[in-house]
Amino acid sequence: MKNIIVLITFFLCSVFSIAQIKQSQAIDSIFYKWDNDNTPGCAMGIIKNGELIYAKGYGIANMEYKIPNSTSSVFRIGSTSKQFTAACVVLLAEQGKLKFENTLKNYFPDFPEYANKITVRHLLNHTSGIRDYLQLAYLKGLEDDDFYTDNDIMEWLVNQTDLNFAPGKEYLYSNSGYWLLGQIVKEVAGTNMAEFAQKEIFEPLEMHDTHFHNDHTRIVKNRASGYIPSDNNSYKISMTTLDMIGDGGIFTTINDIKKWDDAFYDSNVLSKEFWKMMTKQGVLNNGETIDYASGLMIGEYKGLKTIRHGGAFVGFRAELLRFPEQKLSIAIFANRGDANPSLMANQVADIILEHQLKNEVDKKEEREIKTTSSKEFSLKQIAGAYEIQPGVTLKLSIQTDSLRVLQTWNQSSYNIVRIKGSTFQIPGEEGISFTFSDLNEDQTQTLSILQGGRKTKASRKKQVDLSQIKLTDYVGKYYSKELDVTYIFELNDEALKLKIDNKKMNECTVEDIDKFVLKQGVVKFQRTNDVVSGFELDSGRVKNLKFEKQD
Repeated sequence: MKNIIVLITFFLCSVFSIAQIKQSQAIDSIFYKWDNDNTPGCAMGIIKNGELIYAKGYGIANMEYKIPNSTSSVFRIGSTSKQFTAACVVLLAEQGKLKFENTLKNYFPDFPEYANKITVRHLLNHTSGIRDYLQLAYLKGLEDDDFYTDNDIMEWLVNQTDLNFAPGKEYLYSNSGYWLLGQIVKEVAGTNMAEFAQKEIFEPLEMHDTHFHNDHTRIVKNRASGYIPSDNNSYKISMTTLDMIGDGGIFTTINDIKKWDDAFYDSNVLSKEFWKMMTKQGVLNNGETIDYASGLMIGEYKGLKTIRHGGAFVGFRAELLRFPEQKLSIAIFANRGDANPSLMANQVADIILEHQLKNEVDKKEEREIKTTSSKEFSLKQIAGAYEIQPGVTLKLSIQTDSLRVLQTWNQSSYNIVRIKGSTFQIPGEEGISFTFSDLNEDQTQTLSILQGGRKTKASRKKQVDLSQIKLTDYVGKYYSKELDVTYIFELNDEALKLKIDNKKMNECTVEDIDKFVLKQGVVKFQRTNDVVSGFELDSGRVKNLKFEKQD
């Protein structure tokens, strides 16, 4: 009888939860593709004025046992964890145990001299210039399944003789910065950050299902497994054995994240001054204020202020979106690598805040698209290469009555079809559009990509005469002391290809004289006395990585 009463109570609570929000059907429609027992999905929670007004699980947490996702499912939340790392640092500052102007060299003297100019504040704001360790691991040739430790990461970072830029000059997201903050917490607190956060944050806030996961062998009750799509509409498990925390590593639930959200507005544990520091935006050397604060992005969505952060690692994706002035927060934790919870959180906000959101930006974009797409250019006029930034190029070729897009940075490709004028979409993907404009010399010069309310512009890439390039000039072995890795360029089937420490080959695409694009990034070869002597590699969050040619 007791079990029956529990089940009835649970059922009534579930119905009551749904009944509190009239837009539940519209919200469920956002996740309808996942609302079955054959696919992974997510858990979603909407918090309004301190109440969890709607919360629900969609899809499966564990596909082997058909366990559904729920508000008590424990998810890895990737970089959404960074706010908890920042919280540990801010708490230590409040306790007088560190200062934001302390330098990296203060804590880790083995770093090169540039660490004397990198402060804790730089690390919090992603303005340090430190190269991203995940990208360094990739450039070393390590795969997703390869194992490495905190000691390995420290060695890699200490070996970097240069930065991406001078500290404070630019903003560039770096997982290394937040991993280092975790190490600083360990140095200052005298205990690892997982234990510090447990004592100072999670236990006081009664977040009993939340922890920094620094031991991949730890058993976690109600854990959701991570998945990525495979062939034939099936899935593969996508987890990790890495134990790094700081840049990520938080495991939590929708129910627990509500307690964290409550603490933003009213808490005996975390002070007003604490949250003031957490939301204080970074400032560059030139006085420019950036959106990034301490593990949080400060911005706006359709006219309303937002505080948010997303996360993505292995088969997990996450978003925590807060509208502080409306006391509304939306949390989405997904256990599938193809999810876009940031976009979905925006869609939920569109429903909940329908009468408060301003649509002037959207209307302006719609007018611009309508204007630029009113002329219907031919596929021949559109086809060609468009450069988003150096080394990031979309190549469009004609395929019957559509266009084939090749992303040169990762070699992925897909078709886009005309929907109106000179605006194209990926079939079945309404959330992204490609609009071509600015006809000159019978070719469109500009590509505007609109995705999730954000527009990216790309310009037609100028054609370069590559007939004089001798691929044999670049053949050879190149060594990076900073990475302790050898890149081998070989000619294979009349194409230049790259091997990393004799691993599988990647084909290089000629961009310009002495400039190639490959899966790893943009390679800029250098010459001494007209002979290739080395190159620099730009690869996302790693800039100007130097390689010397070996005899």
